[in-house]
Amino acid sequence: MQPDIDRLREEALAAVAAAVDIGQLDHLQVAYLGRKGRLTVILRGLADVPAAERPSLGAMANQARAEIESALVRRRQELAMESDRRRQAAEGIDVTLPGVPRRVGRRHVLSAVRREIEEFFLHLGFSIAEGPEVELDHYNFELLNIPRGHPARETQDTFYLTDELLLRTHTSPTQIRVMQMLAPRLPVRVISPGRVYRRDSVDASHLPFFHQVEVLAVDRGITFADLKGTLEHFARSFFSQGTRVRLRPSYFPFTEPSAEVDVSCMCEGRGCSACGGKGWIELLGAGMVHPRVLEAGGYDPEEVSGYALGLGVERAAMLYHGINDIRLFGQNDVRFLDQFGEGGC
Repeated sequence: MQPDIDRLREEALAAVAAAVDIGQLDHLQVAYLGRKGRLTVILRGLADVPAAERPSLGAMANQARAEIESALVRRRQELAMESDRRRQAAEGIDVTLPGVPRRVGRRHVLSAVRREIEEFFLHLGFSIAEGPEVELDHYNFELLNIPRGHPARETQDTFYLTDELLLRTHTSPTQIRVMQMLAPRLPVRVISPGRVYRRDSVDASHLPFFHQVEVLAVDRGITFADLKGTLEHFARSFFSQGTRVRLRPSYFPFTEPSAEVDVSCMCEGRGCSACGGKGWIELLGAGMVHPRVLEAGGYDPEEVSGYALGLGVERAAMLYHGINDIRLFGQNDVRFLDQFGEGGC
């Protein structure tokens, strides 16, 4: 009987290894291990074997049964894995690829507008520079041609932490820091976005803190025409190709000459509530960098020149989207924020 058990085990293991689907395995399990299976018949026939041979033959038969059962389990797993691979290949699924993260929330409209402004100037060859929000009076005022006692200090109504330390009232101090770091290298082309702080009363057009983007270009031969060209290019890129720019004489301590920059209203001069019937909307302040500021930055105003402009992000967003209350940006009302989609612009 021993040769019969060995032969049956080898035959069963070979048949299991050759099985190509789960149905064949089910058939083999019944054929060899079922109630009327071939190995089961051998086990039942042990009663007719001499008592001396029965233990060894029984152990061999049980061993053969265990090996066949293990082979069936392994082959089932192999066939299941092969089936999964074929299905994934047919469906075009690559389970090794990283998952797609679920987006939570969206970019705030101010962040989107600021990024739009940054992208414009980055494409013109400018780089981004950031400075501290807690600034020294020396950088925030003194080096920007605003000495102590200057009337311009009062118009900015500053948050002072100590006599020499304050919350910056504009991002202009960054232009001094950048020039001092780069001087005498040329050209200098940087934008400095960030939060600024002023002791303003909260109303529809004022907040005690807001966001600003400062733009600075310094090189040999820069003229007011370069500033005007940059402003026109920006206005047409940010608003529309038909946008016109108007410059009005103004005064800023750190630029000379200086100008207030207006853009044409979408009403095309017919007059509307957005422009107050004037056809123009004030956008930003700009001018040629004052010689004293160039000197403070380490450059010779007889050799180089530059322009600077400061743009309020909230102001730009309000004009772009037709928003009439600056306080809406900080209230986190989803009914307001959901209107701007994923990009904001």
